Amino acid sequence: MGSKICVLLVLCGILLGVVPSNSGKMSKQADEDLPTVYEYFRNSSSNVQGLIAEADGFKLNGKRIKIMSGAMHYFRIHPDLWRDRLKKLRAMGANTVETYVPWNLHEPKMGVFDFGNGTNDMSMFLNVRRYLEIAQEEDLLVLFRPGPYICTEWDFGGLPSWLQRDPEMKVRTNYQPYLDRVKIFFDELLKHVAGLQFTSGGPIIAIQIENEYGSFNAVSKEYLEFLMNIYETEGSNNETLFFTSDGVGNGDRGTLTGLLYTANFQGDVDGNFAKLKEIQPNAPVMAMEYWAGWFDHWFENHHVLQPGAFVDTLDGILGKWDGNVNLYMFHGGTNFGFMAGANTRNDEPFYDADVTSYDYDAPLSEAGDYTTKYLLGKTLFELYQEPRIRRTEMIPESVKRAYPTVTLQQYLTYDDIISQVPSASKISAQQPISMENLPINDGNGQSYGYIIYRTNAEFSNGTNFQAGPVRDFGMLLIDSQLQPTGFQDAKYWINTVQNFSLSVGGSGNHVLDLMIENTARINFGNDNHFLQEKGLVNGTYKLNGNDITDIEIIALEFKSAWVKSLTSWKSITNQTNLQAPVLLQTTFEIDDEPADTFLDMSAWHKGIVFINGFNIGRYFRVGPQQTLYIPAPLLNQGTNTVTVFEQFEPSNELVFKDEPNLGAVKKDTWKICKADKENEVDVEISNSTTTN
Repeated sequence: MGSKICVLLVLCGILLGVVPSNSGKMSKQADEDLPTVYEYFRNSSSNVQGLIAEADGFKLNGKRIKIMSGAMHYFRIHPDLWRDRLKKLRAMGANTVETYVPWNLHEPKMGVFDFGNGTNDMSMFLNVRRYLEIAQEEDLLVLFRPGPYICTEWDFGGLPSWLQRDPEMKVRTNYQPYLDRVKIFFDELLKHVAGLQFTSGGPIIAIQIENEYGSFNAVSKEYLEFLMNIYETEGSNNETLFFTSDGVGNGDRGTLTGLLYTANFQGDVDGNFAKLKEIQPNAPVMAMEYWAGWFDHWFENHHVLQPGAFVDTLDGILGKWDGNVNLYMFHGGTNFGFMAGANTRNDEPFYDADVTSYDYDAPLSEAGDYTTKYLLGKTLFELYQEPRIRRTEMIPESVKRAYPTVTLQQYLTYDDIISQVPSASKISAQQPISMENLPINDGNGQSYGYIIYRTNAEFSNGTNFQAGPVRDFGMLLIDSQLQPTGFQDAKYWINTVQNFSLSVGGSGNHVLDLMIENTARINFGNDNHFLQEKGLVNGTYKLNGNDITDIEIIALEFKSAWVKSLTSWKSITNQTNLQAPVLLQTTFEIDDEPADTFLDMSAWHKGIVFINGFNIGRYFRVGPQQTLYIPAPLLNQGTNTVTVFEQFEPSNELVFKDEPNLGAVKKDTWKICKADKENEVDVEISNSTTTN
């Protein structure tokens, strides 16, 4: 019987519950006699050899290895859960983990670095060295992808917003001020991962140079050579394998001679690997990003790659092509805070922001639960692994709990919120200034949150107002009251210029606030798309055709420390008529050890949520995502505080669920036992609504 038929029959057995998920060819006793990854690839010799790519495959310390990796990003996973997720990857049969490095979190201010020792909102996520050490403790090798650009549906592709304070900035090019900042960051980063190369006793077997650079239109080979020179200066050039990854349709424009070329794709294994072999005939084939699922934008359905397609492609990579793979993603995690990215689109509003969840329909869910894909992938990994290594047991999933519904207890009005913004975050100007160019945060500008352009002017009913393009989400308030905008009957507009008549109670002086939310900087595009200033940027801001001047600009950053410091909360009574924008707060008690939970925001409209002061992300009624994941480590045994900034329509309660709701998907049937016609069954599987 052919290997693919065997695989399909085993997979059918797993899905139907006939074959246990840990079934295999070897007895448990024989499995226990197998070596671990490090036992096999380490030896007593002091001359340990790093990973090399040869025509017949990868060799690590002189021994053949089929790389079976999964992508997991430490900055998307609560650090208390790093080991849990890494154990689950190892139990799937993987021998390697891949991670990116987000420059914008590690250098939030120019020259100020945070590798887990800072006081920033995301500081606790940033001890990258500890993450890599835990990966090694869990018997995993590491593919290290430090950027400086990482894409990954992350704000600005991981680049820090303060780069844009240079009006001539050209990122990802040979522009000298950009190179200078990259060198400073990399010098600091490499200090924190020093000694973690495989040849020095650590887990890192390969390092990526830039990221999908062939898809960037302003390619500079000198820039790639500059990045390589950083590593050569560090003395690691002869010890570590360096690689690039790209869509093979880009040819070799995004790589350098001597670098391993790896491919990124979701299907058509034959086409992608055949092209890769044309470009690079004397090296093993590897899918550095086999897209095991896909990500979601707001206003879309939830994307799901059907298990049948997942299996067919993975089997083609590992079996037919005897290739190597990194599952992107194995475990997606969460875009906590304001860190989700965005993509361009060809029609208005020319922009699509990503949702908070980065579940990605991955083999391991956002909350770390096993999926059908996990079991299917586990079977294929065990079938095709080389060398055979000792298996580890699948550990239990976390407890999920639907905590009792709680009512909101207190609130702050829009005016209350503005009154508590620090004076240093309120700037007087004669024309709009972008977030990034505000003279705040020690000269680094505003990175995330909302910006308000306030003017006190005399106008009357019917006065024409024109503003935009807003970057990205505009709301207009007059005397603290939300106004209709004329944009599809909504009280907001996205990434466009709007021109409409104002409706006010009477003539006279009024306070006009244009509030703009930075919903994400684009993470994938050409050089023009990497002009990513937010707010009003060289745009229109007029009343009756005249430019508005004498502006107060208010940076509403919603940093965690500020949220926790808010005072003068008002009690909510049955008679309270809450008007958005508004901050609401409540507490709830947990008697036992906290468990994972999901906050159902389907009764709300749009805003952000803080759990004990930590920003767990955005919600938006348009979907697809309807719940926000709260990992147990963010909760306290005892009193917990939930704070919600609602921009349009507040609800009067908070509802917890014990399972997520990531939105509706198109359903389809997949004949999972297509190789066994006599026992063919139809199983309803969530299918992708779009193709990549």
